[in-house]
Amino acid sequence: MADNIARVFVDAIATDPTRPLLTWYDDATGERTELSGATLANWVAKTANLLVDDLAIGPGETAAVLLPPHWQTAAVLLGCWSAGLTVSGKPGDVDVLFAAADRAAEADAWSAADRYALALHPFALPLREVPTGFADYVTEVRVHGDHFGAYPGGGPAHAALRARAADRATELNIAPGDRVLVDVDRHPDPLDWLLAPLSAGASLVLCAHPDPARLADRRTTEKVTRALC
Repeated sequence: MADNIARVFVDAIATDPTRPLLTWYDDATGERTELSGATLANWVAKTANLLVDDLAIGPGETAAVLLPPHWQTAAVLLGCWSAGLTVSGKPGDVDVLFAAADRAAEADAWSAADRYALALHPFALPLREVPTGFADYVTEVRVHGDHFGAYPGGGPAHAALRARAADRATELNIAPGDRVLVDVDRHPDPLDWLLAPLSAGASLVLCAHPDPARLADRRTTEKVTRALC
């Protein structure tokens, strides 16, 4: 439905799901992960199916996402939105919580009984030690289906977020077909690093801890047409 914010992702990959959609760099660790639209769609679908099939939650319910910009964060956010959830940024009552393993202690400020921890490993390896009270997201999500077609309406919150994403894409001068390089340290809001580019039909090159010496080459090798640095 039109008011499900995850539809911006579906629309962004509709023309060619096989093309690179999201490339992730962390210059502090040397990580690089590239996902096609189809590959990211599998992770999104698995996340939505986890929420719907295992937890029986959907429209009208809320998720907390205590994760930095990352390709797995994109999967979690889009999976939550696909299932019709609202993502809350304020501590309080929520129905499910996703957190980076090193932020597990922050979860005490949230009420969710169902909690998933992420290692944020570049190759999506499971956690070596799962924090007490959490399940390992990667282990749990892998068993779920690769397709999710329901996309229930997300209501006014989703519609408003979709409108904000379109407006933000215009503000950032992101055009259809752009390949957008984003310094996620400077643009940590998912509206900037995820939703605005997807809303415009652009693909993403996300970089954490960017090394200025590498950026010029990266613009060339990744065929960047727009940079948010």
